[in-house]
Amino acid sequence: MYIAIEGIDTAGKSTQIEVLRSLFPDALITKEPGGTPAGVEIRNMVLHGNLKSKTAELLLFLADRAEHTESVILPNMTKLIISDRSAVSGMAYASVQNLCDEATLVMLNRLATNGYLPETVFILRLTPEELAHRLSQKEHDMIESRGIDYLLSIQDALISAAYALGIQTHVIDATQSIDTITKEITTFIKEAL
Repeated sequence: MYIAIEGIDTAGKSTQIEVLRSLFPDALITKEPGGTPAGVEIRNMVLHGNLKSKTAELLLFLADRAEHTESVILPNMTKLIISDRSAVSGMAYASVQNLCDEATLVMLNRLATNGYLPETVFILRLTPEELAHRLSQKEHDMIESRGIDYLLSIQDALISAAYALGIQTHVIDATQSIDTITKEITTFIKEAL
């Protein structure tokens, strides 16, 4: 079973991934972008390079997704795969930047993944108030510095992208306790395995 944990920065993805790692020690834990050696190079190129073109950025992330699918996802389809982000994030960020229409983004992501998308995605959703509070507690990275409205638009786009890609989607209230969120995710996984 291939699942993905999605959410904007500060929603608790990393925390949930670490808890799931301990609860499912035989699972393959991976991430996008950067889940392969080539993916690490691509991610660094996008984050620290001098790209002027948002289209070039989109295409590099699609290249990362294709490499990740080929070298990580497909060889491990008999295992529980838990991914920190997926095609859902890639599509959401591209759609917020208005790089192309939804149908084109769906087609590009299906091409990059050869149709192997997560069976289920869990989207950790924050309220504007909780997002503002969490952002006030930390230094901001490049994405977070774009502001609350931008992050909330990404959050909405994550949900739209998951549905557009036809992935079973569970939106989870990320203002709940860590244990409550974990229980919601693990209950689903155990029932599905």
